Parts: sequence; structure tokens; C-alpha cells
Amino acid sequence: MKSVVINKPGELVLQQRDIPQPAAGEVRIKIRSASICGSDVHIWRGHNPFARYPRVIGHEFFGVIDAVGAGADSRRIGERVAVDPVVSCGHCYPCSVGRPNVCASLQVIGVHRDGGFSEYACAPAENAYLLPAAIPDEVASLVEPFTIAANITAFLKPTTRDVALVYGAGPMGLTVVQVLKGVYDVSRVIVVDRIPQRLALARASGADLTLDNGTTPLAELLNGEQPTLIVDAACHPSILPEAVALASPAARIGLLGFSGDPCTVTQQSLTSKEISLFTSRLNSKRFPAVIDWMARGIIAPAKLVTHSLPLAQIEEAMTIFEQDPQRCCKVILTVG
Repeated sequence: MKSVVINKPGELVLQQRDIPQPAAGEVRIKIRSASICGSDVHIWRGHNPFARYPRVIGHEFFGVIDAVGAGADSRRIGERVAVDPVVSCGHCYPCSVGRPNVCASLQVIGVHRDGGFSEYACAPAENAYLLPAAIPDEVASLVEPFTIAANITAFLKPTTRDVALVYGAGPMGLTVVQVLKGVYDVSRVIVVDRIPQRLALARASGADLTLDNGTTPLAELLNGEQPTLIVDAACHPSILPEAVALASPAARIGLLGFSGDPCTVTQQSLTSKEISLFTSRLNSKRFPAVIDWMARGIIAPAKLVTHSLPLAQIEEAMTIFEQDPQRCCKVILTVG
């Protein structure tokens, strides 16, 4: 089989490998498509602190179960499935309180173990979620990125009364916009970015107002409006202190992703407004919810897709994703 392998930072190859055999409790998926995430590029460039090399990358993928390991249900062969990349132990403290995404021995498919930019991949049977026919192949790999938005919004508990501000109109920010509007019916969603084309995608995804803070400070653009819910989907160290300053009293702020660089936030700025701060990593069993939203048309993943290329053109696809944010949002890799 052909697999995309990062042998070491900067070295990406399309490699011929043996087809894997599913271990006990696992299923093997014949992959139909996968989609590129920023973290895949970070592994390629050596900027992901969790990656281990060599690695078959890819954690957003879907396909058809074609084999099962011992103890897995053979009746599942032939199922169309999306794969949750979060592999947890099930018994540590985080797992016991419903937070397997921060398991003490967490492994992520495509980061700690081989992933889905390949013709075949194996995963625990419980991580392979059946897809209804209402979700077409063309967008089925996008279940996973929407689980990131599902996770942070589950913490933030949006309401129809909220005025939401989303920093960043990249793929993660856009999934948040769609979930805020489609699932929670938030009355007003504002998106800030510095790329006009991305702001256009935000409007297409349901944003009520888009702001370009490339030359004008965001505080000036907001003209005194105080968001009650803020999601940082850009994760620059300067954003959190600004978000705290702009937020309404009693606001909730959610952080998606992380930067290794420090930022400075005073206790006074948080406690004086009694701001609630939430962080989110990956997803904690959000696949069923997202599959339901997608099947019912509450979210529209196709609005994020700008490019589709075959797996053989992986370096071109990764380069477009990395270097052309004006034209590129989500890139789908067709496999089988």
C-alpha cells in the first residue's frame, strides 16, 4: 500500500508499505479520503511537540472497514466509518471523568501512531463510527474537525442571547462559526481575521459580522460592543489578553489549540469581570453529535472545501495548505 510518511522533520515521502493487520479489538479501514489539518503541516515541519518519527500522518479520514482483529465484530466489515483519532486507556482519572482526550497515556492516530494518509489504517473498533448514507464521501473526512468545535462549545454552553467573537477564520474558526449558528442559534457571531478571502468564507458559514484588524485595532472596530462569548481559534499569544480586555463581564472565553510562547494575563483582568476561561484539546467522544448534525444538514462542511487532490500529490497539497491561505481552506485527499 502507499502511505505518506514523515521520516523526520522536513522529509515527506510517499512510501510503499505492507498492508497492516488489525490487532485484537481493532478494525482495518480501506481509506477513501482524508483531509489536511494544520497539525499535519506542523509534523512535517517539526513544529509538533507530540509527534514521533517516522510517522504516517493524517488524523482526519474515513473509509470502509475491510478486516477486523480478534474480538471485533466481523459483521462490521463493509461499514462506512469516520475515525476518532483519540486513543485512550479508559481507566485513568481523565478517562474516568469523561475526558479521554487528555488521557494520562493519550495516543493520537496520525501523531503518536500511524494515521490515515494511507491506503489502509487500523484503529480501535470503538473509534470507528458508522456514517449514514446522508453524509457523502466527499465530506466524510470532515467529521473530525467539527468535533473540535463541538468540544469547545460544549464547555462554553452558547445561548441565543450571546454575542460571540471568533478569532481566526481558518478551518477551526469556521467550524466554530457553523456550530454556533447552526447548532446553538447564537444571535450574533463576529469573526476577526486579516485575510479578506477567509472573512468571505466566514460570512458564507453564517457569520453576522466580519472584521479585518490588519490595520485597525479590534477594539476600535467593535465600537464598544462587548462579546459575551469568545473563541480563540488563532492562538497567538497576544490574543488572550486582548480578548479579556474586550469581553463583557461574566463572559466565557475558549482557547482552541496552543502556542508554546508565553502570554501575560493579570488575575485582576479576569476576576474583576469574573470571566470564565476554558481550554479544549481534540475531542471527548463528540463524533456521534457531529455525525448527527452533518446528517441533518445543521452544519455544512462542504463550505470549507477549496481543494481536492489525489494522495499521490501529497506534497503539492500540503504546500498549498501551508502557503496559500488566501485561496485554501480545507484540502481533501482522495485515496480509494
